[in-house]
Amino acid sequence: MSDSVLTSVLLPIALAIIMFGLGLSLTTGDFARVARMPKAVLVALGTQILLLPVICFGLVEVFGLAPALAVGMMLLVASPGGTTANLFSHLAGGDVALNVTLTAVNSVLAVITLPIVVNLSVAHFMDGSGQLGLQPAKMLQVFAIVLIPVALGMLVRNRKPGFADRMERPVKLGSAVVLALVIFAAIYTERDNFLDYLAAVGLIALLLNVISLGLGYVLPRAAGLGERQSIACSMEIGIHNATLALTIALSPTLLNNSEMATPVAVYGIVMFFPTALVAYLLSRASSRGSRLPQAG
Repeated sequence: MSDSVLTSVLLPIALAIIMFGLGLSLTTGDFARVARMPKAVLVALGTQILLLPVICFGLVEVFGLAPALAVGMMLLVASPGGTTANLFSHLAGGDVALNVTLTAVNSVLAVITLPIVVNLSVAHFMDGSGQLGLQPAKMLQVFAIVLIPVALGMLVRNRKPGFADRMERPVKLGSAVVLALVIFAAIYTERDNFLDYLAAVGLIALLLNVISLGLGYVLPRAAGLGERQSIACSMEIGIHNATLALTIALSPTLLNNSEMATPVAVYGIVMFFPTALVAYLLSRASSRGSRLPQAG
């Protein structure tokens, strides 16, 4: 699969379309919103960028994953949130505007933080392993596949807002279809070993998702953020951009390792069930809270 048209051409194009679609939903005001809600952004990004990799590393060590699977888990946790987080946040009654801001800022930061986490993981779990890792030239590729399509999408929205509004829904639908196809392709590539990999990483992927969703809600609430903002943080922290992680793992010019893609593919399947349940429970709790009589 490493030399196939899927991984060398179609997968990067699919990711570019997804990131372009993200750009279509963004304006410069989404970045400026950071100044109006700095606490929410700092709490969410601090949890996602600093705390989650530490937690994931601990889980990987406890479960004793094989080196490539361990790097795949760390690649996953280093990936930013995606547009799926915005959808679940909306369903749960979260502050979707905050989600949009967090996705925008984290996508920019991931160009720096993701290669750092991946390179440290390769060095720790695989002893460097020669050409693996994301050296400067490969970091430029990550920059290109993440930020350039987003910038183009924002430019289109600025110049043609009506077109951007019309395309937002089809692109989101297409993104979901693309993710499903990519996950299927990753599983098909490792079909002979997939059941073994599922047994090895299924529980850890599920735990990472549940812990991320829980911390994403509890820590913002402890920091004094409101219900809707905490729900938004939970979804943003609990859902990672699996398409980006799969592209980096499978691309012949990046990591080029289908075994590293396996935890991401497993996560892409198992995360929907606890996320949907948490979104439902939070929406019920939020609606009950809004019906309570206010003091005074």
